[in-house]
Order: sequence, then C-alpha cells, then structure tokens
Amino acid sequence: MRPLGFEFYVYYAAAIMTPPPSFFPTPAIDHAVAGLGAGTIAVLCVQPLDLLRIQLQVATSAPASRNPLKTIWSSLSKIKAEHGVRGLYRGVGTNVVGNAASWGAYFWLYASIKSKMFNSPDPRTPAPPLTNLIASAEASVITALLTNPIWVVKVRVFTTQPGQPGAYRGLWDGLSSIYKSEGWRGLYRGTSLALLSVSNGAIQFVAYEELKRVCFERKRSRLRISGVESRPGDDRLSNTTYTIISAAAKLIAMTSTYPLQVVRSRMQNHATTHLYPTIPTCISRTWRDEGVRGFYRGLATNFVRVLPNTCVTFVVYENLAWLMRHVALSRRTEPEEGAATT
Repeated sequence: MRPLGFEFYVYYAAAIMTPPPSFFPTPAIDHAVAGLGAGTIAVLCVQPLDLLRIQLQVATSAPASRNPLKTIWSSLSKIKAEHGVRGLYRGVGTNVVGNAASWGAYFWLYASIKSKMFNSPDPRTPAPPLTNLIASAEASVITALLTNPIWVVKVRVFTTQPGQPGAYRGLWDGLSSIYKSEGWRGLYRGTSLALLSVSNGAIQFVAYEELKRVCFERKRSRLRISGVESRPGDDRLSNTTYTIISAAAKLIAMTSTYPLQVVRSRMQNHATTHLYPTIPTCISRTWRDEGVRGFYRGLATNFVRVLPNTCVTFVVYENLAWLMRHVALSRRTEPEEGAATT
C-alpha cells in the first residue's frame, strides 16, 4: 500500500524540472499580490518608527541623545504624550497605499523583466547577478516614477500635525493640494534623487538573491548527502534564514545609499523648501552646517526602523509567494490523481 501523499511527492519530484505553476494567470501577478500583502503588513507593524525616521531625516538640529534607542524611545513617547496613539499612526493610510503599491509594482516588474532576460530550461537555475541587477534597477526606476507623488505627500503628512496650516487631511487632499499650488513639478519633487536611489534597491536585491542562492545550494547539498528525497516545502528556506539574509542585504544597500535618502527627504519637506531649493544647494548647505553627520542623520534610527520593516516584508512576501505556488501545484495535481484512480 502506498503511503499517504505518495502521488503528490512523486509528482512534485517530477515537476521540479518544469516551470512552477502560478495561482493567478501569470507568476508575475503572484509576485505582485505577495508584494502588496507584504507591503501592507510591514507598514502596520512599523508605522511609528517610519514616522520617526522621516521626522529625524528632515530635522536640522542634532538629537538630544546620541544613543539611538534612547532617541527612538524619547521621541515616540513625546509624540504619544502630545498627540496620543493616533499621532503615532498619522498618515498610516497614505503609507499603506504607498508601500503596498510600491512593493506590488516592484515585485511584478522585477519578476516580469527577469523572466524575459533569463529563461533557463531548468527553473531551479538562478539568474546571474548581472540579470538581477539590471532587472532590479529597471523595476526600481519605473516604481519610483509611479509612486513619487505618494511619497511627497507622505513626507509632508509625517512632518505636520492635524489642524496645522497647510496640513493635508489625507492622500487625495495632499495630491490635489500640491498639484493646485505647485503643479506636476511639486508632485515629482525629489524624483531625480529617487532615480539615483534605485541603486539601493538594485544592491539590496542582488545581495538578497545571491545570499538566497547560497542558502538553497547548502540546503540541497545537505539533502543529497543525507539521501533524503525532495519533498513539498524543500523549495523554501526557514523564516529565520529569510530574516537574516534580508537584513544583511538591506544593511549592505543602506549604508552605501543613505545620504541620498536624507537629501531627498529634506527637499520634499514643505517646511524646508526655502532652505533646499535645489539638489546642489541641499548638499552644500548640509555639508556646511552639519558636515558628514548631516548626511547620515537618523541612520541608526533608520537601521532600527528599516530592518524590522525589511525582514517583515521579505518573510511575508516569501511565504505568500510560496503558498500561492503550492496551492497552484496542488490544483494541478488533482486532475492527474483523479485520472490515475479511474
């Protein structure tokens, strides 16, 4: 008598050499949906820290303490004392829309571009680093152009309070107000810096894909040595592994591109438009007034904020993508199992 699930395991072993099935019409849509879900959950988990990061980036005075954890705690406590819990989640709607749209669009574009650039007969063969770099850079550029207006509104919402003159009531109010007063130029303020910042995503994804490839190779090697056959679930890593490699990839990317984020946030902040009208002015003024420290203002806080965000995003994304892939695989095996029993 065959063990329970024998047919599924046999089919899985045979199907591993064929392109993985997709839950939606194309694998790229699966990646987009996984990105949307991951972006939404990540924002809900780390919204207060994201709010604080923006406020620290646009600040022109040094924080009271050099201890990042103390700065985070005191700043969040001050916001809560002055504006309540709602103050910590100010702009969460705008942030959810922006983050979900960004990750959804990015993963869809990344998967689509990479599949066109690299098509191996063995789906287990990873794309080379150069392919990942180009696909990530192209996806980042398009995503930045699509979502820049949302990020302009986000920065201004995060740096104002309800009832304050010029404060936006929400995303649509912010978009329409900026368009009326500043035109398209206002909505795309900081876009050139956003395009320069695509290097962040490109570096991050190349590092992430390479680290993931190494981890998969080590896992397959252990399975071969132990003589264990491939089973459903062997095509994914543990959540701990995804957490570690996503954090490592983000650290590599962030330390090399953080000054661009600071300059971008300062230019998008409505309150400091007169101080930083152009990129060269922003760079020279920051250097003159604050030195190198100015370009890395809020970096430690950003590490604390971004790493949980990144880890949550990638862990949720990988699990959602894996779940959809295996639901699709089980749907594909049902007709064949039915045919085998008739």
